[in-house]
Amino acid sequence: MGTRKTRIIAVINEKGGVGKTVTVINLGAALSKLGKKVLIVDVDPQFNSTRGLGVTVKDDDHTVYDIISSPDGTPASSSIMSTQWEGLDLIPSHIDLSGAEVELVDAPGRENRLKAGLDPIKKNYDFIILDTPPSLSLLTVNVLVFAREVFVPCQTHPYAYTALDSLVETIDSIRENINPGLKITGVIATFYDKRTRVGHSILEKLQKDKRFSRKLFNTIIRSNITVAESAYYSKPVVFYDKHSHGAIDYMNLAQEVLERS
Repeated sequence: MGTRKTRIIAVINEKGGVGKTVTVINLGAALSKLGKKVLIVDVDPQFNSTRGLGVTVKDDDHTVYDIISSPDGTPASSSIMSTQWEGLDLIPSHIDLSGAEVELVDAPGRENRLKAGLDPIKKNYDFIILDTPPSLSLLTVNVLVFAREVFVPCQTHPYAYTALDSLVETIDSIRENINPGLKITGVIATFYDKRTRVGHSILEKLQKDKRFSRKLFNTIIRSNITVAESAYYSKPVVFYDKHSHGAIDYMNLAQEVLERS
């Protein structure tokens, strides 16, 4: 049996509301449906990926907070939870994560805590997909130190497109200073509505932008009410309604991700 090559993907955009968490949950679920072993790591204090996978964290459960707050990087194995879907595991987030920034401000090696905790278990998965806060923070830096690839969901809206400039600067800075192997390997157009002129215009900008044109996935995630419904029921859309536009789009995206390996 060959050794598994784990793809470690940070899904990141410093602007909120662009489909970041929706992408983490549904891409992870779609990859698991295609037979891959997937771990989702929720590093957002709002813990939407945790909720979106139907997981309720109890007081004595270990979470990503325990990994990041531990000086020696608490082993992640104690924080992994199974979801109700085969091949799809989760390291949940916790509200305490919002205080980690302040707690770690003077801690030595603070940007390596997540990597130290997750390194020992990465070989157990084909994909580790990390959800990040919608801002540049120490938590985001921890994710980018561990990740090898960055996927950028970009809502087909002017504000979301403009926000990409600072994101590229952030990735460049992490690559130069801490993690030389880090690269943006995928840009995902989200919330696309073909009926609007703005949607067409932003999609065209992404296609023509030299920084992203080769990285832009062919699959476009269309605006789809079923995705919001599935989130309400804490189920990835690919399990909630496999015939919906949302499920079809995320299954196509997962297939494209596999082809890019």
